[in-house]
Amino acid sequence: TLPLTSAAARPSITAPQRMAAIAGSQVGYSNQAAGTYCNRFSGFWPAGPGCGSGRTAEEWCADFAAWAWRKAGLHFTYGYRPGEINGGAVSFYRWAVAHGKWHAAASGYVARPGDVAVYGLSLGAHPTAAHVAIVTRESTARRGPDVVNGDGDRTGFSVVESGADQRQVRDRQGRFKL
Repeated sequence: TLPLTSAAARPSITAPQRMAAIAGSQVGYSNQAAGTYCNRFSGFWPAGPGCGSGRTAEEWCADFAAWAWRKAGLHFTYGYRPGEINGGAVSFYRWAVAHGKWHAAASGYVARPGDVAVYGLSLGAHPTAAHVAIVTRESTARRGPDVVNGDGDRTGFSVVESGADQRQVRDRQGRFKL
């Protein structure tokens, strides 16, 4: 198991608050094998090829978000059928649509702690998404919510990091960045 901070372990907080606290308790985690995607959150499921010590290697933002939800007590199926959550960022969009919980950015919905923000969503016959992050604070009157990113890249390679007022934009090369 992965250690949680005392705030995340408190039973007196709501499930969404617990999701945000659990995600926040992991800020600073980075892959022990530098330059790889070998991580314990994908290993929790297990997803991706094994790389020792209960870790597996794959891009892991969705595995991190799913781990935080599961640790907070949210029940869902981790798998690859329609409406299931898996290591693909787009699986959170598909899950939300299948369960009547999807809120597009332009809908006026204010993201709340425990929600998952889906970045770089491209709809069509085969939707894709670039990244997901756990919302830690509401985004009223701001460009985007405060989040915790699993497999983030602002502070290092493939780390758990927090960010304020996160919205996704394209850089000069057309890549998505937070």
